[in-house]
Amino acid sequence: MFQSLRLRNYRLFFSGQIVSNIGTWMQRIAQDWLVFTLSGNDPLALGIAIALQFTPTLLLSLWAGVLADRVDKRKLLIGIQIGVATQALVLGLLDVTGLVTLWQVYLLCFALGCLSALEVPTRQSFIAEMVGREQVASAVALNSSVFNMARIIGPAIAGFTITWVGTGWLFLANSVSTVAVLAGLALMDPDQLFRSSAGVGRAKGQLREGLRYVRNRSDLITLMVLVFFVSTFGITFFTSLAIVAGNVFGTEADGYGMLSTLLAVGTFTGALMSVRRGSRGRPRVRLLLISAFLLGALEFGTAFMPTYLTFGLALIPLGFATITFLNTANALVQTAVSPEMRGRVMGLYVLVLIGGNPVGGPMTGWLADTFGGRAPFYVGGAVSALAAVVCAIVFIRRGGVTLPRPSRGQFRILTRR
Repeated sequence: MFQSLRLRNYRLFFSGQIVSNIGTWMQRIAQDWLVFTLSGNDPLALGIAIALQFTPTLLLSLWAGVLADRVDKRKLLIGIQIGVATQALVLGLLDVTGLVTLWQVYLLCFALGCLSALEVPTRQSFIAEMVGREQVASAVALNSSVFNMARIIGPAIAGFTITWVGTGWLFLANSVSTVAVLAGLALMDPDQLFRSSAGVGRAKGQLREGLRYVRNRSDLITLMVLVFFVSTFGITFFTSLAIVAGNVFGTEADGYGMLSTLLAVGTFTGALMSVRRGSRGRPRVRLLLISAFLLGALEFGTAFMPTYLTFGLALIPLGFATITFLNTANALVQTAVSPEMRGRVMGLYVLVLIGGNPVGGPMTGWLADTFGGRAPFYVGGAVSALAAVVCAIVFIRRGGVTLPRPSRGQFRILTRR
């Protein structure tokens, strides 16, 4: 299950992610609650904040994929992490000094979104560069397990800390936590990376070349269509959980943190199972479709839970299905493309995965405000299940996802000097 940890570079990356992801989730909970309180518990304001954070993905992720193919991914990630630390530091200082206003939070959400639009496709494609193609599925799942372990610890810490000292100190803590990632990246040995032998130089038309590559792959198009509908309409928990906690069940920040933690219990368990499956070989399209349908069905069923306790417990299997779907989709895309195209394809993948949030965020807030806090779960569950059925029919007709075999010499495995 943990073969990828035998590689020193990935161990350094993995260790930094453990610390940094806890800080990231503490900031996410604190940021949502800060917006919610500054706006007087307005669901639409929370939706706007989410939209501002994810709008840059629409503008930058494709270009970020091109950039990731051209430059040293490790050095690019170091620069991005410095920016993330600065954003958290500024927001924390504004908050603890009592100077923070809603428009400032909106502006910093947008700044963080710009950094994330650059970071996500770079980080995703860098995973394959650290471990090699055969370990991609395992490494993606292992990285996801750390992310979701942080989703258990981070929200739990944040929910109770907010009630004691407020949100500002959590932003400052997240700024400090990025030091772990920076240290891991700086200590890596570039000679141990798995890189394309040809490399990708600077040239005109590289973005169009990447889009053409995907356009000629109907299997990738179908997969990305499914990811778009599920992520845009189904995976809206970052917005809807705060609304359900505050407006449906009348809890405070600790209640929101507990719901996030219960969801994370499911995602962490699902991530560990994905690590086990990843060690056995390439991911399967069947698992992708089943997990997408179960995600929709479970989300729809969760909306009917009558009490805070039953709603929270229903989030555990929902989290399991969600992370199984996301990990399987990610690994399928990474193993189905050639290495010189991986950055650009992952840029497009991130665009469809996150790019719908500028629509999904306000839509979730509007649904909750108009039809009640449970409405996003009804709509998201139904859309996700229907998308899974339609895409299953398409995959059955065409035979799944093509997994090209690399030719001899396509990769150069750099060894320690």
